[in-house]
Amino acid sequence: MKNGNFYSLAESRFPADLDSTCIETGEGAFYTWRDMHRASGRIANWLASLGLEAGARVAVQVEKSPECLMLYLATLRAGLVYLPLNTAYQRAELEYFLKDAEPSVVVCTPARFDEIRQLASAAGCRHVETLGERRDGTLLARAAPFQDAFATARRAARDLAAILYTSGTTGRSKGAMLTHGNLASNALTLDEFWGFKSERDAGRRDVLLHALPLFHVHGLFVASHAALLAGAKTIMLAKFDLAAALRHLPRSTVFMGVPTYYTRLLSEPAFGRQHCRSMRLFISGSAPLLAETHKQFEERTGQVILERYGMSETVMLVSNPYFPERGPRIAGTVGEPLPGVGVRLMRDDGAPCTVGEIGNVQVRGPNVFPGYWRMPEKTREEFTSDGWFRTGDVGHFGGKGIPDHYLTLVGRSKDLIISGGYNVYPKEIEGYIDEMPGVVESAVIGLPHPDFGEAVAAVVVSREPAAFDAAAVTGSLKGQIANYKVPKRVFVVADLPRNAMGKVQKNVLRERYKETFTPTRG
Repeated sequence: MKNGNFYSLAESRFPADLDSTCIETGEGAFYTWRDMHRASGRIANWLASLGLEAGARVAVQVEKSPECLMLYLATLRAGLVYLPLNTAYQRAELEYFLKDAEPSVVVCTPARFDEIRQLASAAGCRHVETLGERRDGTLLARAAPFQDAFATARRAARDLAAILYTSGTTGRSKGAMLTHGNLASNALTLDEFWGFKSERDAGRRDVLLHALPLFHVHGLFVASHAALLAGAKTIMLAKFDLAAALRHLPRSTVFMGVPTYYTRLLSEPAFGRQHCRSMRLFISGSAPLLAETHKQFEERTGQVILERYGMSETVMLVSNPYFPERGPRIAGTVGEPLPGVGVRLMRDDGAPCTVGEIGNVQVRGPNVFPGYWRMPEKTREEFTSDGWFRTGDVGHFGGKGIPDHYLTLVGRSKDLIISGGYNVYPKEIEGYIDEMPGVVESAVIGLPHPDFGEAVAAVVVSREPAAFDAAAVTGSLKGQIANYKVPKRVFVVADLPRNAMGKVQKNVLRERYKETFTPTRG
């Protein structure tokens, strides 16, 4: 019977020349496919020597490096479950994750060993090792005596491969469980949909410029998986660095980034077509990309950024097309459902939406996770009776000049503002504000109000905050949208709070301005 372990699939796609470069670091170190296979085998043998039960968790909070990727692959090969943790997480967050997941192994940076060892011990974890950015730490030393040959553990597609904790902005973080089948189905779909397979079939080899973190879906399960299945070379940057990106882009064919990466590239006057001469694909995700950024990037480079939509619970769901015959890439939309993925929009009363009508995004498919770790009630709550996952996102199909099967997201359902009984979708208003002169970007939020329940407020980033006319925003909007949608207050700031993947943290803004209309009386 075929082995459903994701590593088994990846290994079957390795290039014929195992001594060709798999990873090149930003500092100029080179790792071949044979190096990666052997190193992950050695770490897998060490993990196997610990006598852990099948499905035991390996929690990892380390900086990005080729060895970090090898540790991930080794964990899968050994039949264990990978638990990546954001490097920004602090003590209280880590304490929760470790107690909730009960990992058998924790790997952290050398600098945090004492702190993490205490937390791991309290969570019942006996094995704590370290891994640094430059091949330092105890993990590699532990694995060094072991053989590099390892027979990948047999796993079924339904078996658990990874747990990703959600950000927890609306309650305690939930561990999204992803199976080997989830990872494989998504990687195989993207291999074809984004043109990796057609490049191989034409005898060409892609080069991925990788600047994303390895603790997140985007960097690990989208970017790295794409390179593994494509047999592509990865140029791995420890983080996004403008100078390094400009240096390596002319040697690359694919780049995946968050919107911030694209605005930083555009901030460099010298950046242009000469840097993109070998590029075939720029992808943006993890946060909404401003239409203006999309337009400026195309004008400057001749390249049309491909926007797509995914989640920790589902990996990728929807994407603008890569191949022109499938349709255009349209700024502001996330495109069409990926092959094999079902997407539907539903009204609050459970009825399906018509084209152009805003509704709740629900999805199903082989990429959709089976549920949340140790949260059976939350899992039941998030799935419909007929098996569709409630994403919590709100959007619509079609629109003016947009194909009926293209999805446009208008926000999260938790960001929906109900003002005086009317539903207000922040993204609609943000679209108008972002087009105004002097506006860099905006975030529209709902704030407690004694009369309306919630009042619409806008937080605007301006190129010249001191000289920006906030009143002009409301004045302009009054002629374009219904009065109940017009912000009752406009705050002008230098920048918006964001998480590690560039998403605006509207919960932080709501907390910051919560007493605007209902001040606390002392």
